[in-house]
Amino acid sequence: HTIVYEFSKKLSEHLTPHTSAYHEIWLDKKPVAGNAVKDFEPLYGETYLPRKFKIAIAIPPHNDVDVYCHDLGYIAVVNQKTGELEGFNVTIGGGMGMTHNNTKTYPCLGQLLAFCTLDQASDVGEQVMLVQRDNGSRTNRKHARVKYTLEDHGLEWYLQQVEERLGYKLEKPRPTVDFITKGDTYDWVQGIDGLWHLTLFVEHGRVKDTHDYRLRTGIREIALIHDGDFRFTGNQNMIIGGVKSEKKQQIEQILQKYNINNGRWSTLRLNSVACTALPTCGLAFAESERYLPRLVTLLEKTIEECGLSNEPIHIRMSGCPNGCSRPWVGEIAMVGRSPGIYNLYLGAGFAGERLNKLYKEALNEQALLDELQPLIRRFAKEKTENEHFGDFVVRAGIIAATTAGQNFHAK
Repeated sequence: HTIVYEFSKKLSEHLTPHTSAYHEIWLDKKPVAGNAVKDFEPLYGETYLPRKFKIAIAIPPHNDVDVYCHDLGYIAVVNQKTGELEGFNVTIGGGMGMTHNNTKTYPCLGQLLAFCTLDQASDVGEQVMLVQRDNGSRTNRKHARVKYTLEDHGLEWYLQQVEERLGYKLEKPRPTVDFITKGDTYDWVQGIDGLWHLTLFVEHGRVKDTHDYRLRTGIREIALIHDGDFRFTGNQNMIIGGVKSEKKQQIEQILQKYNINNGRWSTLRLNSVACTALPTCGLAFAESERYLPRLVTLLEKTIEECGLSNEPIHIRMSGCPNGCSRPWVGEIAMVGRSPGIYNLYLGAGFAGERLNKLYKEALNEQALLDELQPLIRRFAKEKTENEHFGDFVVRAGIIAATTAGQNFHAK
C-alpha cells in the first residue's frame, strides 16, 4: 500500500497541469487579468483535453475506488508468494456520464489495456492521456470522453497508439486477485508501520451534527489531540489515519462520549452512496444526498423483516444522469428525472465489475417502495449461498445483464 500510495502522488504531480491559465480572468470574451506571462504547458498544450480525465488506483481484493469507472485505472498486481508489487494492469475507457433518452450516450466500465511495471506506470498514464488529447472529439461534447474514443477506434488501435508513443511493447494483462467488494473496510486497521487507521461511516460525506448524533463535534474534539491525518474515501466515509497506539484509547473515549460508531448503522446504509444534488448542484433534476437517507430508512424495515440486516447491498442515488455517485454500478440505483421522480436501475456486480440496467422509469417514492420491497422479499427467499442482490436479479431473470456499455440501453 505504501508503494502504491507513493506512486499515486508521483502520478498526480506528473499529470497536474503546469499552466497558469486557471488564474486568468476573462470579461466579454477578453482576458482582463492574469495573462501577463505566456507560459508553456508541456503535456496538455494550448488546447488541453476534450473533457475531464479521471484516474483511479485499486489494490485487490478491494475495489473501493470503483477503478473500472474511470478514464484510466491501475489495478495492482501483487506476487502472491512474495507479497511484492509486480506492477499494474491498466484499464481505460471507464466513465459514468450519460443523458436521459439519448442512447448514443451511456456509462461504461474500463477495459483491460495492458500490464506495466511500476517504473513504466507514469509514462503509460501520460501516453494514454495524450492519445485522448490528440484523438478525442472536440466537436461533440457528449462524445468527448475516452470511452467514446475507444468506441470510434477500438482497444487494439488505442494500445498501438500508446506503444508507438512509448517506443516499446507492453505485456498483456497479468492474472491477479479478484475483487470481492467495492465497499470500505470499517473500524480499526493497523498498518505495517504500527500506526492505526479508523474508517468511520459518514453518510454521503457530510460531517455534521444532528439532534441525536454529534459527529462534527466529536471529530473536532479528536482533531485537537490527533497528530495524524483525516482522509475521505471514494465511498464518502472518513478515515482517521496515522493514529499512534498511545492515542488510540483517547480517540476511542471521545467516540464513545458522542456515541460515534459504525455499529449503529444498518448494512444497507453503510453501503449507500449519494451525490450532492439539490440544492447545491445546478445540474440536478432531483434530490439525492438529502433524500436517500429517508428511502434507506423505509427499506430497512423490509430488510429487517426478511432477516437481511447483515446482507451488504450497494444502493446509490444520483440527482441526474451525469452519475457523480457512480450509480450505474449500484446493485440498486435511483437516478433523478425531475423533483421526486427517479428511474430505477438493478443488477450491477457487487465488486463493480458489471453495470446495472434500467428496470422501471419515472417512479415516485411509493412506486419505488412498491417495486423494491417485493424484490427484497423474493431475494431473501430465493438467494443461493453467498449470492449478492445484483447477481440474484440477473439469475432470476428480473433484469438482463449489461455485458458492455454499448448494450447498456438494450432491453
